Amino acid sequence: MRTHFIAGHAKLPSGMAAKSIYETLTITAEVDKKYGVIINASCTLATEHGRSYISNLLKGYSLQDGIEEPLIHLNNHYLGKACNALTSALKDLYKQYRILHKVS
Repeated sequence: MRTHFIAGHAKLPSGMAAKSIYETLTITAEVDKKYGVIINASCTLATEHGRSYISNLLKGYSLQDGIEEPLIHLNNHYLGKACNALTSALKDLYKQYRILHKVS
């Protein structure tokens, strides 16, 4: 395998459609082992449109470069209630990546 499957989790805010299905929001990513590039990503937002949007937003970023740029894009372009949860889940995913690769 040339990829890792990494997940990040965060608590969902109340009043969200996904909250009735899940207690937490999860972002998963298939990440290239050598370059840290996100090949594919998914999340547990309630709508297919939301899941697709987040997937397209994250694809192509290299976690070797950190997560500042995808966080900026997420916070500037995703204007839904789940923005803070998505931000937290992405930070958790990055934390898991750093543990896996022992990045300081």
